[in-house]
Amino acid sequence: MKIGLYFGTFNPIHIGHLIIANHMAEYSNLDQIWMVVTPHNPLKKKSALLDDYHRLQMVHLATEDYPKIKPSDIEFKLLQPNYTVNTLAHLQEKYPNHEFSLIMGEDNLKSFHKWKNYEIILDRHEIYVYPRLSDEKDILKLKNHPKIHLVDAPIVEIASTFIRENIKKGKNIRPLLPPKVWDYIDHNNFYRK
Repeated sequence: MKIGLYFGTFNPIHIGHLIIANHMAEYSNLDQIWMVVTPHNPLKKKSALLDDYHRLQMVHLATEDYPKIKPSDIEFKLLQPNYTVNTLAHLQEKYPNHEFSLIMGEDNLKSFHKWKNYEIILDRHEIYVYPRLSDEKDILKLKNHPKIHLVDAPIVEIASTFIRENIKKGKNIRPLLPPKVWDYIDHNNFYRK
């Protein structure tokens, strides 16, 4: 089975994440998309993150009506801070019959050469890249690599930061979230302080 791994803090998961995941599930050769909730991204402040359990629960709520999209807490069990290369090795060992690929935005591809052991990742795994609004002059070093697939997915520019900031301001951002995720955030009074 071909599994696409879509990593994120999902703080919170929003319709943009679902649009990309569903597009990959329906319009690529991937059989399933696993939404891998990352416990701590070294580039983000830990204090700004909701508890791991709550973010995982929101991914469960957002994906339960999508049979090809599954939540994953695989990184919760690994030493932190964790690197993608370690997660991939762990998954390959745990699920030897699955073939794992990465899903990332074009913006992440630009800095991919800075990832720990990126050559190993590229040697062993395919990468599916969805477009992001970016400067046309930017040269993507790896764009023509045979294991990198540029997917003509919709460009979705919704940021979790924008959602959190506007919940705090009392703005109505409900259209940007799956209804069950909004209900969970509202019920638990998240992002209001």
